[in-house]
Amino acid sequence: ATVRYIGNVKFAAGEWLGLEVMDGKGVHDGNVLGVPYFECPAGKGVFAPAAQLSGSGAAPGITTRAPAAAPRAVAVTAPEDEELETLPSREKTADGSLWLGLEVVWKGKQGIVRYIGDVRFGAGEWIGVEMLEAKGVHDGSVLGVPYFKCSPGRGIFAQPSELQTTGTTDSAAVQATLRQAEASSTSTARVVPRVAATLRVGQRVTWTGKHTGTVRYVGPVKFATGEFVGVELDEPFGYYDGSFMGESYFKCEPSKGIFSQASMLRDMASM
Repeated sequence: ATVRYIGNVKFAAGEWLGLEVMDGKGVHDGNVLGVPYFECPAGKGVFAPAAQLSGSGAAPGITTRAPAAAPRAVAVTAPEDEELETLPSREKTADGSLWLGLEVVWKGKQGIVRYIGDVRFGAGEWIGVEMLEAKGVHDGSVLGVPYFKCSPGRGIFAQPSELQTTGTTDSAAVQATLRQAEASSTSTARVVPRVAATLRVGQRVTWTGKHTGTVRYVGPVKFATGEFVGVELDEPFGYYDGSFMGESYFKCEPSKGIFSQASMLRDMASM
């Protein structure tokens, strides 16, 4: 293959090499998501992370000719996408360090792993991440292939080495907390804020009717709309240490902290 482009791309993080494959099979003609990075015959272009290739010794058959100057990006209006099923994802990375639902940090911003596996725009194992803020570049689809689903501008793809993990290592706990967050953002009633207003830091409560603890935080959070309550449980039946998605709301021992809607808590003094 011959290097045709070196630089940043809009569909993923980091520096990339655009390759024109001579003998093998590529996936495009140098255009990705409407941006022409280089020119080659259709089905002969492929992108690979620069870190995976290093001169002629990086992989058999790869030469290091100077790439042509990157052409100016041209906006292309794509036809309205049909509803497509997302591709199946692996549960974990090959080394077991990342898995679906895990909270990660990319370029200092928090997100959730939504896809793990092969992609059609590059080589190797890739991680699809839904960013909590609109700091991404797509909606989980790249080149018309739906790898996962998220709001436009919140999806990114990155290599495992580009992601850092933070907070809980229990993906089920993250998903449970985010489900509460989604429920609070779609609720039309304003019950949660009013109930939360009756709680105060230091108050003794029960969570899910069986676990006792002390309120350590009441207020807004970055992972949802409305107010949430941070509780330090008496026993290690929680998931966090007071931090979630890289943001610290209070401090407690690991596995004793939980975040909950106020409606799931009960004042022990009233029992």
